Order: sequence, then structure tokens, then C-alpha cells
Amino acid sequence: MKAFLDTSVLVATFYDGHEHHKPSFELFVSQEKGKGCAAAHSLAEVYSVLTGMPGKERASGDEALLFLGNIRDRLTIVSLDPEEYLGVAEAAAAKGVTGGGIYDAILGHCALKAKAETIYTWNVRHFTRLGEYIAGRVKIP
Repeated sequence: MKAFLDTSVLVATFYDGHEHHKPSFELFVSQEKGKGCAAAHSLAEVYSVLTGMPGKERASGDEALLFLGNIRDRLTIVSLDPEEYLGVAEAAAAKGVTGGGIYDAILGHCALKAKAETIYTWNVRHFTRLGEYIAGRVKIP
């Protein structure tokens, strides 16, 4: 079974103070290239969240790069080409998805491109609005 880990799972994996750290970490370490995947876009989101945390919770840029290296080493990274990005925007507009919801749509379409059978997320509601083809694959870790 091919699994797709979204940004919410990856952030919780590397932030040990996160309420979902343990199940996210366990899911992450159970993956290997070809079996587990993530969106290239999530690399930027993980970096942003972990280096933008308040106070002593904030990761340094070097720490965040180590985490990104772990993601790259364990998961297959999936990206969209320019035409696919445009297709995501068109599909989002057709579903009435606006604002930051486009980022969830990007992740959902990366999961489809990777032929992931399961999309793991802590933000189930964000993905269920993207249509049944994506929503039917969504699970929490």
C-alpha cells in the first residue's frame, strides 16, 4: 500500500511537543521510499512551521534542514509540473476551494499523482472538501 503523508503529519513527526507526535513519528518511521511519499511543497511548509515556532520551540534552519533530509531519505518526493498546477487551480475553483485551501489541493493532487492509496493527515476536513476521489483516501495516522 502506498501512503502519502501530508504536512500536518510531517510537522508532528519532527516536533516532539506536538499532541500527535507519537502516532505521526511511528507512521513516518514505518515508511520507505516507494512505499511512502510526500509532496515537494510540504518541504517548504515543514521548514516554515518548524523555524517559525515561538520561543524555544523554534527549530534553527540547520535543524530544519536535517528534518527535511530525513523526509527526502525516507519518502519519495512528488512534485507537480506547471500544467498540473494549473489543473489543480481549475479543480479547486470548480469545487469552490479558495485561499489557503489551494495548498491542500496541491497536496491532494500530489497524492493522486503518486497513486497513493491512503492520504494521512490530521486535517481531514481540509481534504474531504476536495472531492470524493481524494476524500475517499483520507485517514488519520
